[in-house]
Amino acid sequence: MISGERRAITIIMDSFVIAVFVLTYLGMAFGSVPGLKIDRTGIALVAVVALLVSGKVGVRAMGSSIDVPTLLLLFAMMIVSAQFQLAGVYEAVATRVAGGSGSPRRLLALVILAAGGLSAVLANDVVCFAMTPIVTLGIQRRGLDPRPYLLGLVGGANAGSAATLIGNPQNILIGQVGGLDFWDFLAACAVPAALSLLVVHLVISWLWRRELAAEPQPLPPVAGERRLHRWQAMKGGCALLGLALLFAAPLPREVGAMVIAGLLLASRRMSSREMIGSVDWHLLLLFACLFVVTGAFADTDFARQWVETLAERGLFPDTLGAMLPVALLASNSIGNVPAVMLILSVWHTPDPGALTGLALLSTLAGNFLLVGSLANIIVAERAASVGARLSFADFARAGVPLTLVTMAIALVWLWLGGWMHW
Repeated sequence: MISGERRAITIIMDSFVIAVFVLTYLGMAFGSVPGLKIDRTGIALVAVVALLVSGKVGVRAMGSSIDVPTLLLLFAMMIVSAQFQLAGVYEAVATRVAGGSGSPRRLLALVILAAGGLSAVLANDVVCFAMTPIVTLGIQRRGLDPRPYLLGLVGGANAGSAATLIGNPQNILIGQVGGLDFWDFLAACAVPAALSLLVVHLVISWLWRRELAAEPQPLPPVAGERRLHRWQAMKGGCALLGLALLFAAPLPREVGAMVIAGLLLASRRMSSREMIGSVDWHLLLLFACLFVVTGAFADTDFARQWVETLAERGLFPDTLGAMLPVALLASNSIGNVPAVMLILSVWHTPDPGALTGLALLSTLAGNFLLVGSLANIIVAERAASVGARLSFADFARAGVPLTLVTMAIALVWLWLGGWMHW
């Protein structure tokens, strides 16, 4: 009798966890709740509160669910990025790009290359946040339609970020969970990422050729622009070099990154309060909350049975044929970061090649629709704040074809290189 009651209680509690899990990821898909001013981070936090109140998740158990090394690495990379932001590097690059000479297509190429190059080492979300308003205003002051350049900015940022394990949040997570080698990952993903930058330029140039036919006017000078602090920019460059060296050393990646972050915070010129204030705490909180929600779900009997069923039917995305639809559909429904967290919560035995494929394909899939990546949403919102509208249809006009082409390139590359099979 007692065992029956316990079984009934377990079913009820598991059902509650599953309901919270489903509602959380529906929130990730829609990005908000009708009638409430709550975003994805708020939704995830409310879900954690519900699990705590139910007693299904305890305060101490939360700590075992949260991947602290991943959060530490994310935090450290945000500190490194803050060094460049406060030094005026992003603003200087964006201003130089927006004021570049030559044809609109050359201007578009400069935007793509700058966004892709910076995103490979400084994370695409931060690059898009810092560069979008400056590029938008610069393009507008030159009498040009900013939309193709905004598409080039975010498309280049997503494609460039696919090259490294520190290029975007989902790559950081995958690298930490799988213990992937930084340089092996670079060798696997650098070529398709570089080719994707070219595809971004070619597709946008063709589909937006009418808008790119206008002759750009000279960029008028604007008072009050932040001056580039060359010494602080050099410190940021040294920090990146130090990261590269530490990543090659037999030291946990998050520890090496925290060492660099600590050295940057110990500055006579840069305020530590301002640098820490530049950290995207909303993203870190979203990660922590989703770790708790997915961890609670993975601990249910339903999740364990689901995993066994997937394994028996060979439905885990460990082949290219299975990975493609999973990456494309999941990334463009709930976003590529939540999608990766969900996949990793139930996929406990992926090999390094499959994880490399998941990182590359989920990142490139983020270019498909406006909701596919947090970087896309950041660009649309930041552009709107300075008077430029990038609609869902505008994004899909270029995003759909360039994503299909870049993912096809990635699939062939992963197959030829032996990282994954069909």
